[in-house]
Amino acid sequence: MTFMKSTFTLTKAATFAAAITTVTATTGAAEVTLRGASLFDENHAYTKTLREFERLVGEAYDGDISFEMHLNGELGDESDFVTFLQQGVAIDYAIMAPSNMAVFAPAIPLMDMPFLFRDLDHWNTVLSSDVLKPLEDELYAKADIKVIGYAGGGTRNLASANAISNMDELTGHKMRVMGAPIQASIFSAINAAPSAIAYNEVYNAIQTGVIAGFENEAASIQNLKFYEVAPNITLTKHAITVRPVVMSGKTFRGLPEDLQAVIVEAGSTAGAFGRELESREDGEKLQQMLDAKQITVTEFEGRENLLDLVVPVQNDFAAGLGATELLEAIRAK
Repeated sequence: MTFMKSTFTLTKAATFAAAITTVTATTGAAEVTLRGASLFDENHAYTKTLREFERLVGEAYDGDISFEMHLNGELGDESDFVTFLQQGVAIDYAIMAPSNMAVFAPAIPLMDMPFLFRDLDHWNTVLSSDVLKPLEDELYAKADIKVIGYAGGGTRNLASANAISNMDELTGHKMRVMGAPIQASIFSAINAAPSAIAYNEVYNAIQTGVIAGFENEAASIQNLKFYEVAPNITLTKHAITVRPVVMSGKTFRGLPEDLQAVIVEAGSTAGAFGRELESREDGEKLQQMLDAKQITVTEFEGRENLLDLVVPVQNDFAAGLGATELLEAIRAK
């Protein structure tokens, strides 16, 4: 077996994509090369999860295989990743936020809705079951992106330039949310002023006052140094991240059947590895930033009021997709 983990530095992701559009995973007797991408460096849980996926595949596959990993967002942001995966160019596997795949599969953000999970046990029970299979099937049918596992586990909170501790301070708060409409709908329901802007523009947007904050988990705030412009963390605990480990359908179908089976098994196992890792590291990273005096942490007064406001929005979103039974099945787990 061959393991080749390397990165390439290019100025523009589009230039890179155009240059390798004709390159696909090679099957048959020749070595198979699979290409991954991460927005983060080697220390982030998502990158570590993809490395574990590579290790598992490399150990289990009885053939020659190598991997190319592109780190630190060198191929663009997740919206670019989705396009590449859907088209079967540049990227073969990645970890994605469901909201960033909504352009192809409108129902997929249901698995990532704020205030969906009661706690970590509920979240892990859902992701360890097959309850989300209808969403996986829709993504595969409409976007040609195959879910092979579930990572995630960070608890998402508000990060802002100024402290927010109650409903009055939250009202009118200009904040970045992910692109799926359900994200904007839910944060509008709790009286914030959400705006969907590209992830790689968030730092500058806060710095220049275009927005006053955003929402994210501790690992990303630390990794990308968002604490420099948004040092105030408000513990809304509004989401536990669901991050599907995905593969381009075009790539997957072009692989030998024995390798397909290895990839499905490795994706599931690596996802479980990533969930344990990120959920464990989440509190540690928050504490590291606190100890370094990089952030100030504030509890949100009356968090139960937020739940009262968002449940009708969740219900309406699911009903509009014909997914009321799915939402009820998630809540019942």
